[in-house]
Amino acid sequence: MTAEPRATYRDVFAVAEFRVLLGTFALLLISESVKMLALSVLVYVGTGSALLAALAYAAGFLPQALGGTLLLSLADRWRPRRLLVGYDLLRLAVTAVLALTVLPPAGAMLLVFLTGGLAPVAQAARTALLADLLAGDAYVLGRSLFTVTSGAMQVVGAAVGGLLLVTAGPAGALWLSAVACGVSAIVVRFASAGRPARSAAEAGAVRQTWRVNGRLLRDAPLRRLLLAQWLPGALMVGAEGVVVPYAAQAGRPGTAGVLLAAAAFGMLTGEFLVARLAPPALRERLTPWLALLLGVPLAAFLLRPGPVAAAVILALAAAGFSYHLGLARRFLEAAPQRWRGQAFGLANTGTMVLQGLAMAGAGALAELVAPEVVMALAGGASILSTLALWRTLRPGPPLPAGPHHERQAVGGGR
Repeated sequence: MTAEPRATYRDVFAVAEFRVLLGTFALLLISESVKMLALSVLVYVGTGSALLAALAYAAGFLPQALGGTLLLSLADRWRPRRLLVGYDLLRLAVTAVLALTVLPPAGAMLLVFLTGGLAPVAQAARTALLADLLAGDAYVLGRSLFTVTSGAMQVVGAAVGGLLLVTAGPAGALWLSAVACGVSAIVVRFASAGRPARSAAEAGAVRQTWRVNGRLLRDAPLRRLLLAQWLPGALMVGAEGVVVPYAAQAGRPGTAGVLLAAAAFGMLTGEFLVARLAPPALRERLTPWLALLLGVPLAAFLLRPGPVAAAVILALAAAGFSYHLGLARRFLEAAPQRWRGQAFGLANTGTMVLQGLAMAGAGALAELVAPEVVMALAGGASILSTLALWRTLRPGPPLPAGPHHERQAVGGGR
């Protein structure tokens, strides 16, 4: 149970480097959304293939799972500011090449695919840097703001991308995205402090990534916290994977977007309310119950609700994603300081991979049974995982230092 004083969003935004970190993160999300949308349009115009256009849109996201399993050690081996600036400059170069439209569609997709593997490394470094800037409850609120920003900026990015495609065309949209990458690099370079790398190179990047991942997963407290962050939410996302066939079967295929938007709204609202209104101790006590909320409402899909009721159900269930706020402090304490970036990267990669597998599995199951049954089963699986992890989800005292751990109280740079 925590005893630290309750922080406020004003406390968090008072840290200048946090504002830099959050602002450049928002700029990254918008510029990446614009880039992938513009690339998809260019590929479709050049090939006339809807399949290739869809693959182009996903080209930057597919290799992230590979980067997360092969390159994560770089998040701790490289200096954070240098890594983030370098990643922004790499994105600038790639986006500028795409804007020149000198590559054939296959070449453009391959370029984006090859460079996408560094995205989880940069994100891991960014998340670990957040823990250097904020301490205690302020860190939890900072993580909440990153989650809310991620959801909101993806929507904003799609809207901005659509507007730029109409007003500037695909190439113009790509050039503006490249400019955003350059602005981000300049801001990070001159508005944030330089910090040393967390760990030295012990082997090649791939070998060290696998070695450290193994050490992290063999640490029982950390492994349980990883599973608690992964399973309840990933299994609930399986239900979202069959929203389109559910809406189509009900004769209203156009409502699928509304249902997915309702889920996003529920997640962002739950995140904000729990972070803003619940003090730290209550937030941690609510953790297992909020995790249950991910699955329980989905049982109502067996009644085949209409669009409005279905939207309410999905929004209510997605509000349960706020359960991760109660785990944030404990995960930070459990992660070895010198491998903190890789620990956060492992958590992010596992979440992404398991959510993808859950959606794919739900889609396959929907070939055999009705979509509403699949959605209810996804909720049931989420409930079972929560019950199995109940002891981990419950609040507990700070974790003792283990043999691999260098747990330190991280001071806020206020």
